[in-house]
Amino acid sequence: MGAKFTKIKAAILCGAMAMGAAPVANADGMDYETVTDLLHLVMSSDRTVYTRMIVNRLAVEEGVIKASEHFEDDKALVLPAQMFRFGAELVAEETDEFSYSLLSLWPINKQNAPTTDLEIEGLEYIAENPGENFYGEEELGGVTYFTAVYPDIAVAKACWSCHNNHKDTPKTDFEAGDVMGGVVIRIPMDG
Repeated sequence: MGAKFTKIKAAILCGAMAMGAAPVANADGMDYETVTDLLHLVMSSDRTVYTRMIVNRLAVEEGVIKASEHFEDDKALVLPAQMFRFGAELVAEETDEFSYSLLSLWPINKQNAPTTDLEIEGLEYIAENPGENFYGEEELGGVTYFTAVYPDIAVAKACWSCHNNHKDTPKTDFEAGDVMGGVVIRIPMDG
């Protein structure tokens, strides 16, 4: 394991310990699955809070402001998927120690479709096995990555109603608790 991975492990270990978690470690530190699980826990928690407490409450329940993919022009809230992508873009500017994205077998925006065989396999697996995650390794551009795929669940009416009613949606029957896509987290295993 390289120095880059060691820095990630140390940061997550400190964060996990601060939260009172008992992290799994071996002689070399945390394994890739544990690291991606912890990263996903933070991402999923933040995304769920934003979706339920901001977008769903203000746009759906109280109707005081709308959420829009054209949020700047519409003076609206950023959609949860856009908020997630903006965070991933900022992380990519700061580090190459890990990356993440939100993909779907039924993307409204075609740039959010899977592009690798492992992404397709992982998204199909989580859609067919509710509550389970998918882990694998893949080589991209000469680098081997540990790749994890986690279900992205419809946690509020704002999720499924937006997707079901969007003019570009390929799927119109999402309901509460459905897997709408997946969070893909990659950590380079080389160096």
